[in-house]
Amino acid sequence: MSAEADRRAETIPEWKREEVDELAAFIDRYDSVGVVDVTGIPSRQLQDMRRGLYGTAALRISRNTLIERALEEAGGERSSLAEHVSGQVGLIGTDDNPFGLYQQLEASKTPAPINAGEVAPNDIVVPEGDTGVDPGPFVGDLQQVGANARIEGGSIKVVEDSTVLETGEEVSADLANVLSELGIEPKEVGLDLRSVFSDGVLFAPEELDIDVDDYRADVESAAAGARNLAVNADYPTARTAPTLLSKATGEARSVGLSAAVESPDLADDLVSKADAQVRALAAAVDDDEALPEELRDVEAPAASTEPAADDEGADDADGEPSDEEPAETETESESDDADDDGGDGGDALGDMFG
Repeated sequence: MSAEADRRAETIPEWKREEVDELAAFIDRYDSVGVVDVTGIPSRQLQDMRRGLYGTAALRISRNTLIERALEEAGGERSSLAEHVSGQVGLIGTDDNPFGLYQQLEASKTPAPINAGEVAPNDIVVPEGDTGVDPGPFVGDLQQVGANARIEGGSIKVVEDSTVLETGEEVSADLANVLSELGIEPKEVGLDLRSVFSDGVLFAPEELDIDVDDYRADVESAAAGARNLAVNADYPTARTAPTLLSKATGEARSVGLSAAVESPDLADDLVSKADAQVRALAAAVDDDEALPEELRDVEAPAASTEPAADDEGADDADGEPSDEEPAETETESESDDADDDGGDGGDALGDMFG
């Protein structure tokens, strides 16, 4: 250390050294540390904000020079927060992520009146409606600041929404008085986050200003898209395995039904399919004398009112084209006749076709 540095260190009061040490400890204590603007916040509201942050974040206000020295002593990339130390600022620390901190600070802001000489943070509008003020010189005050006002029904009314000041313009004393009389509080008072350091990254406020609902919807949509892609590509993971197994089971079952594979697992469905096909064919025959007795007055399957071929296609679990069904039905009937193991449906078809 140089002689000049020694001399400066010796002249620093003890209370300042202790304050810097406490600020440095504050910076090291939290996972996320930021600089907040406290300009224009009344002392009472500032205390309310401290209480609102209790349990999730802590606010520490000190002299800017001491905050800068503490950030420099913290070293590393945290020292870059010193660039944002100007005006009326404080340090805020939390173990929450910086996005959660930003959302909390924004939610804690409250409406407040605006004073003469301040800059409008947004367009200031006097809304349409009854002001509740008795007729008098106040109507002239409203008109002077640009509000479309007049006396109606024994009171002063604003006949349409009136923009009396645009964003970035300075508030005049007359406008401040009018807004105060109407109880309009056009600005928000709260802790404005200038920058926050977390996990080796320095975040700007605009990078933390996200719509949580939209962000959640985007993540859910991306997850659903990835899952669908994995399923369609037959890519097995812990999340897609149940769906892939179910899909494969369904496809195997459909193939088995379409090919009439004899299997205990398919027997009931094959019988139901054959029964539906027999009923559809029987219902299509107009001459009852051409049908065996057990198939007379048989109604077509209730699931469909389409012609017989379409009914068969609807009953097929695999959704095979309906024009293939008659051929399958004929093949099945011939096989049943040859093996002599068909049920009543097989016998009926044998009687029909000889």
